[in-house]
Amino acid sequence: MYKKDYKIHIIGAGVSGLIAAKVLNDHGYSCVIIEATDRVGGRVKTDNVKGYRLDHGFQVLLTAYPAAQKHLDFETLDLQNILPGASIFKNNKQKIIGDPLRDWSFLLPTLFSGIGNFSDKLKILALNTKLKKKTLVDIFASEEQSTVSYLTDLGFSNEMITDFFKPFFGGIFLETALETSSRMFEFIYKMFGEGYAALPKAGMEAIPIQLAQNLKNTTFKFNTTVASLTEKEILLTDNTKLDSHFTIIATEARPFISDLKSNLTEWTSCDTLYFETQSRVIKRPLIGLIPKKGALINNIFYPTSLQSTITPGKELLSVTVTNNQNLSNNVLIESVKRELMTLCGMDSLTFLKLYNIPKALPKLTDLKYEMSPSETRLTRSLYLAGDTQLNGSLNAAIISGERAALAVIKEVSNAIEKENIVTS
Repeated sequence: MYKKDYKIHIIGAGVSGLIAAKVLNDHGYSCVIIEATDRVGGRVKTDNVKGYRLDHGFQVLLTAYPAAQKHLDFETLDLQNILPGASIFKNNKQKIIGDPLRDWSFLLPTLFSGIGNFSDKLKILALNTKLKKKTLVDIFASEEQSTVSYLTDLGFSNEMITDFFKPFFGGIFLETALETSSRMFEFIYKMFGEGYAALPKAGMEAIPIQLAQNLKNTTFKFNTTVASLTEKEILLTDNTKLDSHFTIIATEARPFISDLKSNLTEWTSCDTLYFETQSRVIKRPLIGLIPKKGALINNIFYPTSLQSTITPGKELLSVTVTNNQNLSNNVLIESVKRELMTLCGMDSLTFLKLYNIPKALPKLTDLKYEMSPSETRLTRSLYLAGDTQLNGSLNAAIISGERAALAVIKEVSNAIEKENIVTS
């Protein structure tokens, strides 16, 4: 058999599955991607609503991600950088803090913000220096502890942890207790320090769209759901059977494989609400943080503070809620509007859309940065990909997709080599 004779399927058209297809294509293989929804993207999607681009949850691309730099064309994505700082709403005042070493305009606001004490600011400089020198391999080899205990051990004040670290990283980890592994904190903190948080001009879905558009030897089967898998066959829910020499599962595998021993992945959830407003209370492209205990809102951001391929007449506000307190959608919307008014001084809010996101980030322990291709192998013909294999990040999704594809390529190469030896 030749490369072209092998039937390779990928289940899931999220970033990890698309990367797997990209690597296969780059090595001369064709493949078929099976996707349950009507388009690529997985958890990275963008809708057009009333002239605005609404991402499914407030997401950003960290430009320092090594895997993203390798596989994505940043120039074509036309990335718009968010400033390295935050606007904190406390006691009916807006306080700006940021990294003055990267943007001098943050120096005085940070020094006189009243967020944390002078010792906290020195500790941030020390943390910046420490993580700049620490490699990603070393970060993920470090002993794990909760992020909150890590910050406490570094000597940060309770005020600094409460007013900045909990709302900022709580919005990233989608849990404000900061129980997330210190490995993830160090990794994300380092990535923020070495690059920018950015949004593609056309929204986050521009990332999977770019990947999909460059796949020349890949067939997509959209609105197609897998019922079960065996070594050589994929059974769809409409009872169609597909022969497959190799299958990469770039989504949760347990629903398709009944005897899979691994536990079902637990997930963190969040809600993202979008509003149209007349003006911005945060004038620059900064993430707004709400440190008030018991508040529904974790963070806010104006996507219209960045350039977009759409030019609406008003402003778009994104609001992230990490704990909806089991409120109904209608009550949640009205409660968030009240908080925006009382905590941020906003009025004239027009509700646009609410996204309930039950599977926003995987809850993982023993976080890893890297994996070998062989570690993606479930059986001789079944391989696993997705950020659940490493850590909850776009970088991890890319790495795992690449490694799974490389594992399949090696297996096919070995098979062809053995066949050639037999026939020679």
